[in-house]
Amino acid sequence: MIQLEHLHKQFHGVPVLNGIDLIIDKGKTTVIIGPSGSGKTTLLRCLNLLEIPEKGKLTVGDSRVAFKPGEKLEHRTMMAIRKQTGMVFQNYNLFPHLTALGNLMEGQVIVQRKSVKEARSVSLALLEKVGLRDRADSYPHELSGGQQQRVGIARALALNPQVILFDEPTSALDPELVGDVLQVMKDLAAEGMTMIIVTHEMGFAREVADQVVFMDQGIIVERGAPDDVFGRSRNERTLQFLRKIQGDA
Repeated sequence: MIQLEHLHKQFHGVPVLNGIDLIIDKGKTTVIIGPSGSGKTTLLRCLNLLEIPEKGKLTVGDSRVAFKPGEKLEHRTMMAIRKQTGMVFQNYNLFPHLTALGNLMEGQVIVQRKSVKEARSVSLALLEKVGLRDRADSYPHELSGGQQQRVGIARALALNPQVILFDEPTSALDPELVGDVLQVMKDLAAEGMTMIIVTHEMGFAREVADQVVFMDQGIIVERGAPDDVFGRSRNERTLQFLRKIQGDA
């Protein structure tokens, strides 16, 4: 289970997150939607401490941390959170000098201290899972954007996290490449992987999410089951956003 309590984050004195309270249940998929600049990506980055909140509390599994203004976190505290969270970035972030297989093995060997043999076995199985076993020896520049993103998902899975965070995983892809990435994510949801996904893919959100969270101006405006948020919302800001998204689709 993941819990955020009154989380605050600002950049250069400008508030970006304004007291976020949120619970994500184990084995469930939470989809975060909202306009650009609403704080969605910052929220994800706070969850694995790529950004450090100024105030509030964060619980990930059995690790809990309280943030205080001006107080630095201990390295072991940060690592306890990060070991439980995998991140899939918008722009892949693969190591360009490593093959697909090497990208998956790197963290297992360096961080988890697995043997090369064990890391290779796990990595090949994960590449098979995302439909890329035959591209194990390909470098990122030899892969399409969709293939790189699937390698990115497999790399996140390789460290056996409690939760995977997805930051707009399809926004940099050509439209014809989106489907394969979304299918991998649907399969993970069906298997019970805990996932938190920032996306503009509303159809995907409605199909896969257990909980939809709508953010605007650094706060959670509305949350609920997909049918409630997409089909029965009475919040005018939510309705305005959905009308805009649907009009642009």
